Amino acid sequence: MFLNCKTWFSYRYGTFSIRELVDTAAEMGLSSLALTNINSTADLWDFVDFCREKGIKPIAGAEIRNGDEFFYLLLAKNDRGLLEINRFLSNHLREDLAFPERPDCLPDVFIVYPVGKVAPEALAENEFIGLTVGDLKRLKEQEVKDFSTKWLIRHPVTFQNTTYFNVHRLLRAIGKNTLISKLGENDFASPGEMFLPEAELMAAFRHFPGIITNTLRLIDQCGIQMELYSDKNKKHFSASKEDDRILLEKLAFDGLEYRYGSNATARQRVVRELKIINELNFNAYFLIVWDVIRYAQNRGFYYVGRGSGANSIVAYCLKITDVDPIKLDLYFERFLNPHRTSPPDFDIDFSWKDRDEVIDYIFKRYGRDHVSLLGMYSTFQRRAVIRELGKVFGLPKEEIDKLVRGKDQTMNEDKIQRTILKYGQLLENFPNHHNIHPGGMLISEKPIYQYTVNEMPPKGFCTAQIDMFLAEKIGLFKLDILSQRGLGHIKEAVRLVKRNRGIDVDIHRVDEFMADPKVAAQIRRADTIGCFYIESPAMRQLLSKLKCDDYLTLVAASSIIRPGVSQSGMMKQYIERFHDPEKIVYLHPKMKELLEETYGVMVYQEDVIKVAHHFAGMDMGEADILRRAMSGKYRGHDKFNEIKEKFFANCKELGHEDTVSAEVWRQIESFWGVFLLQSPFRFLCGGKLPESVPKDLFSHGVYGGGHQQFRGLLRY
Repeated sequence: MFLNCKTWFSYRYGTFSIRELVDTAAEMGLSSLALTNINSTADLWDFVDFCREKGIKPIAGAEIRNGDEFFYLLLAKNDRGLLEINRFLSNHLREDLAFPERPDCLPDVFIVYPVGKVAPEALAENEFIGLTVGDLKRLKEQEVKDFSTKWLIRHPVTFQNTTYFNVHRLLRAIGKNTLISKLGENDFASPGEMFLPEAELMAAFRHFPGIITNTLRLIDQCGIQMELYSDKNKKHFSASKEDDRILLEKLAFDGLEYRYGSNATARQRVVRELKIINELNFNAYFLIVWDVIRYAQNRGFYYVGRGSGANSIVAYCLKITDVDPIKLDLYFERFLNPHRTSPPDFDIDFSWKDRDEVIDYIFKRYGRDHVSLLGMYSTFQRRAVIRELGKVFGLPKEEIDKLVRGKDQTMNEDKIQRTILKYGQLLENFPNHHNIHPGGMLISEKPIYQYTVNEMPPKGFCTAQIDMFLAEKIGLFKLDILSQRGLGHIKEAVRLVKRNRGIDVDIHRVDEFMADPKVAAQIRRADTIGCFYIESPAMRQLLSKLKCDDYLTLVAASSIIRPGVSQSGMMKQYIERFHDPEKIVYLHPKMKELLEETYGVMVYQEDVIKVAHHFAGMDMGEADILRRAMSGKYRGHDKFNEIKEKFFANCKELGHEDTVSAEVWRQIESFWGVFLLQSPFRFLCGGKLPESVPKDLFSHGVYGGGHQQFRGLLRY
């Protein structure tokens, strides 16, 4: 019965989160629900997923508006209808065109107009008029009888209760950049746009049973069949999967000879990788990345290939990366394992001067109907939302500044200030506006409109309304095309050296740079101002403490500098043990076997995978989920908590002491970008440290994680 529901992705309008909307519907015992955000399908796939969890039939749609004027609802009959809706929205949003008063060419879409927009006699087969409870007073009984099949129940749902009705009004004032006192009745929704018990809604239409029947009949005809978490990416680079396999194998073995000559160990690893890549259907993914790199090489663009894919010898042979996984002993399972369902990450950095041309090539090479930049969204945070609300209530800037500064300020709170603080808290984390992911791109097999609406931000490239979490839920995996200013500086430096000194510098002479005594001496002195990633005061201090003068120590330093590792005490342990091996104490004999190279400290994400697999007995699929969770690849904590429970259960089954297992988990947890209030080993030990555990192994307190770096990442 509820064909017109909105969430907070009707930006600055709706107040439901998608989870709250579906949970409320489930609590009310609803069997179907339609999501119709304003000119958007941004959170549709979470809606579909959550509805299926609750046994509710999801109906996909959108509410079409030009400004504040409501034109009609679009409701998808099926997956083709959803594609039609997304394409329709994209065509208008991309070109910033006004929506038509009546759409055409949407055969698999039901169109529902409000009363007064279209005369009943002019409606097409797939068009209807939606009635609210308030419309019943103006409806003539004869008119209903004359066009009995064209009326539906349309009860809008925009907010939860009267408190959130006020939140809605505040959002509208923020959106219009005006004082709340200046809002007119047409600027915000009716106070009644809340869920009603379904029986109460049907009772309101009891004198018009045909309208109830029409509504139920339309609901029965709608549906979304698409399976989530299944591969939706471009299937083949060449003509077929077999052709992709043959081509990738040829390119890999050509590159093997160039990189290694007749190295038997390298050949064995290439064969092994190619087998798993083919079994997991990732041939096309590798070839697409290779194709992008080939274009960049032909255009003379400098680039750096990184991400978990940089652990791959196939990527090294294809010149996607210059990181040698054999020489650096990189852990194969970090890159790929038979349990992995998503392709490895490839982050490719280009100069800021070249990046847009590479993006444009991908759009033209794979088709604008199949390619999109990945979207994201900004959210309201405390300081910003208090400033916005202060303006809405007309406070002077000085008073707003005091409110923003918060508890440290002594001030006489009046009613308006209390209202701002109250509603500011409710508005925290509401989506504010659509944005662009820093570098993610999607390349789909079917038209991209099957999954998302595309918009055209000032950047000038089509951008999806979905974010990376929804893309992964759908089964679309991003390719990151990033920008690094340092590459432009390197290219310019090479040009200047050639012009002024007549010397050709080959920046790919990586081994020579690593062995250069002048470079080593400069790093040892921490004379690294102007060097990307190792020029910050904290990094220079760490380099001095380590007396770092070799590449592997530099890579380790780039990992242990992360807030999680440094604040958990592991960085201090690493420095002490680096200079004095006598101080090394291994948590468990298995740790000596796994972490001897890093002095018993988990430094890299590969270390986490190895420990989860070999110490805790988790399979490679579970270890990969752990890696992805600690990298922030999952929205929410559910996946992480599931793996945590599995970790401790396995450790107990294997006979590991609780205190040791808890400390191993604490070190793993330091890789994750969240703040924790209590470390697990303290919980298990009742807050006390057992005498049997070496004291230098533990560091208590709140800690957080930051940006992840991987072993073998080559920084220029």
